[in-house]
Amino acid sequence: MLLGKRDWFRDTLKIRGSVIPAVLPRTIICGLFGLLVSLLHQLEVPVSLPVLASIIPNIVLGLMLVFRTNTAYERFWEGRKLWGSLVNATRNLARQIWVSVLEKDEGDRLGKETALRLLVAFAVATKLHLRQEPVNQELEDLISPSRYFRLKSMNNPPLEVAFWIGDYLQQQHERDRLNVYQLTAIQQLLNIMVDNLGGCERILKTPIPMAYAIHLRQLLLIYCLTLPFQLIGDLGWWTGLIVALISFTLFGIEAIGIEIENPFGRDPNDLPLDAICQTMLRNIEDLMSLSPCGATLSTDLEI
Repeated sequence: MLLGKRDWFRDTLKIRGSVIPAVLPRTIICGLFGLLVSLLHQLEVPVSLPVLASIIPNIVLGLMLVFRTNTAYERFWEGRKLWGSLVNATRNLARQIWVSVLEKDEGDRLGKETALRLLVAFAVATKLHLRQEPVNQELEDLISPSRYFRLKSMNNPPLEVAFWIGDYLQQQHERDRLNVYQLTAIQQLLNIMVDNLGGCERILKTPIPMAYAIHLRQLLLIYCLTLPFQLIGDLGWWTGLIVALISFTLFGIEAIGIEIENPFGRDPNDLPLDAICQTMLRNIEDLMSLSPCGATLSTDLEI
């Protein structure tokens, strides 16, 4: 769906979700420095150095605009793909459990409902784990009190939830509710979920090297502070404003890279993990409202 002109201008002027608050102080400082250079130029101090224009821009723009932005967005997009894979694996696993696990007594359906809620609990626990937040009420609504308190003491709650799911599947095989081929296929889906967890942890625990970030900021600051000396000869009193605009652009790109390199947090531009988990819960609840004909039919035939 194409955005209208009103939406385009509204998004352009929006402050929330942008990096303007983060980069504005630096932008103002660079603009004021440019104004100072303009004043010195008016006082006939030899501050015009156009030779700098051919030296620094290629270094700064090459490092920051290409490597920094691309690397940060690659991490953001990889995180989104991993969560998309987690959603698909959860849906498939929930469908397989709900349809394939036979219901031979009254407790079987309750066990299936508990297992399906564990799938959502895995996603929620993964979200909290990636945000480095403690187990909270959101998980308490999905699992039993004993399991909830046990998760509070675990270093990696999603792995514990995955263990409970795998243990349930193994029990259903031993109780003759699942055959070995069904168990193998369902276990593969559970393995995909755990692999997605590991991929997200890799992104979280492998930040962009600090040495690179420090050196990039140093070059960026040098460029912005030498920019007035490059422009003063042609722009005069306009130098401060133009320097502020250019600094705003460059600082903004750097700030965007910093914000999206960890896509699992609560910043406005991070992945909407809360909404994704809520969508998964609604999908599971819709699935549990259906009657698995294959599972109930097997019970009728045995009777």
